[in-house]
Amino acid sequence: MISFLSGKIYDKLPDSIILLVNGVGYKVTVVPSLYISLVLSDLLDLFIYTHVREDALDLYGFKTKEELVLFNLLLGVSGIGPKTALLVINKGVEPVKNAVVKADVDFFTLIPRLGHKNSQKIIIELKNKLGGFADLDLSDQSPEISEAAEALQVMGYSKKEALIALRGVKPEITIQEKIRYALRKVDK
Repeated sequence: MISFLSGKIYDKLPDSIILLVNGVGYKVTVVPSLYISLVLSDLLDLFIYTHVREDALDLYGFKTKEELVLFNLLLGVSGIGPKTALLVINKGVEPVKNAVVKADVDFFTLIPRLGHKNSQKIIIELKNKLGGFADLDLSDQSPEISEAAEALQVMGYSKKEALIALRGVKPEITIQEKIRYALRKVDK
């Protein structure tokens, strides 16, 4: 399987590019937002997903590993194919993760090829696979909780462990007391 390509953009086709790598041209379908920004003869590094079917072997290219991982997760959702998954990725990794965490069906229904039912499937199936991004979301946390979580990370705990340990802490106590509370909770 091809998993990474680095080469020069030889040609731009309607929804894909030809990437010239050591004299061999690979047709790679890319995210529409990336496609627009590409210029012929530029050098490009892409993480590749190789999609094998009975009648075809297609390559899908991504600028980041996170896009590739999300693409793979989307393909695992029944009813979502590579072209639809690309359109979802086009919205950006973080906005998609946030929409899944917040169960924002409207976010997904605005994407072409996605109806209400498939949007719900994406949310339901990815919520567990994205591994508790709600636990990692600090946007609604107080600065004291964030500071306490950072202190716990310095002590060797992961971000997720720190945030789980800080759940239920009283907001009025000091940062040091929050850290002690979390440490007692983790040690149990």
